[in-house]
Amino acid sequence: MTSPSRPRLIWFDANRAFAAMGVVLIHSTTDFSGKVFPEASQGERFVPVFLRSIGEFSGSEMFFMFSLFLMAMRVDKKMPTYGSAIATQAHRLLVPFLFWAVFYAFFRLIKADAFNYAPYIWDQLGQVQSWLGYLILGKSQYHMHFLPTLFVLLLFYPVMRSATRYPILGLTVVITIGVMNNLHGFIWGLDIDATLRDYILRMVKIFGYVGYGMAAFAIYGLWNDGIPRGESRLIRRVGLYFAVLAYLATLPFFHIAFETGAWGIRSGWDFYGHFLLPVLVFFIFMGGQYLYWSDRWTLLAKYSFGVYLVHPLIIDLFDVAIFTTSLSDHMTPSLVVISRFAFALPMSFGLAVGLSKLRSLAWTIGLGPTPWDAARLQQESA
Repeated sequence: MTSPSRPRLIWFDANRAFAAMGVVLIHSTTDFSGKVFPEASQGERFVPVFLRSIGEFSGSEMFFMFSLFLMAMRVDKKMPTYGSAIATQAHRLLVPFLFWAVFYAFFRLIKADAFNYAPYIWDQLGQVQSWLGYLILGKSQYHMHFLPTLFVLLLFYPVMRSATRYPILGLTVVITIGVMNNLHGFIWGLDIDATLRDYILRMVKIFGYVGYGMAAFAIYGLWNDGIPRGESRLIRRVGLYFAVLAYLATLPFFHIAFETGAWGIRSGWDFYGHFLLPVLVFFIFMGGQYLYWSDRWTLLAKYSFGVYLVHPLIIDLFDVAIFTTSLSDHMTPSLVVISRFAFALPMSFGLAVGLSKLRSLAWTIGLGPTPWDAARLQQESA
């Protein structure tokens, strides 16, 4: 049994595992080109769009919350110098990022060849501008933006620490998201080079995402101070209410996708609903800290980062398999989405577990030392 004064962080691990499932679900709900089955009827689009909306309860932004919460814990337990803290994070994040950025830059050719757009990818691979996008913006695959963005976010951790001492500052996430929303509309309206716009938008996004850091450090401060069982229940109820409210705010966005087969633009309350959901879901799990949580959640959470990194390659292989064998011709959009998710989720966990067992590759998913670190440690122990 856990201590009533300081429950173990299994609730946190459960949240991480659910987020990994949510990300796989999100990326399983589109057609082969990432669209909303535009050629299908509205009725055929209902299940994919609905499942996408459910998946966004724990999307990519939730991984920012996890990482920033853990950063708050690290700097609170041991106050490193700014330089050493950032150097550690660069080693943990950017080294695996470089591996996967290069891997996905070429791995995409498998799907591109099957779907007859390989010349376009080969053309990208021969351009310096493309490689800058791969290595700075993470554009070699749709999920790779997470690692470089997170690293830059961590540069702001001295600002975020104020929210551990004054948790009310966590509410500033609403302000930062609002500024991001306002600037996005302004920047998209400017007549500027598309590549330059991508970099400006990422910079704006990072400043907006600092609000996630304020929220994560505030949540850590509340948890670290100790929240009684009764107050935890109140937090869970309030978090659940506002999460449902935020979800309802996103429905106009998903209704456009349902009606037109194209993703709309988040600009109003659907924008706030989408970007506040990770914070609210985090509160739900923290509010459930005194509930019984199986230790299996900790085991699953160990591989959540790996699942995030590898699931696109599993999805691509699934898409290639059903397309080249013409199985997709006999599948409804609902069946494509459900079967893709049913295949990708266990296979992503399985691949993450497999990589963790290989000493030469475990570091690529954050579960082992790099080969050069391992060699150095072996020499030091000899």
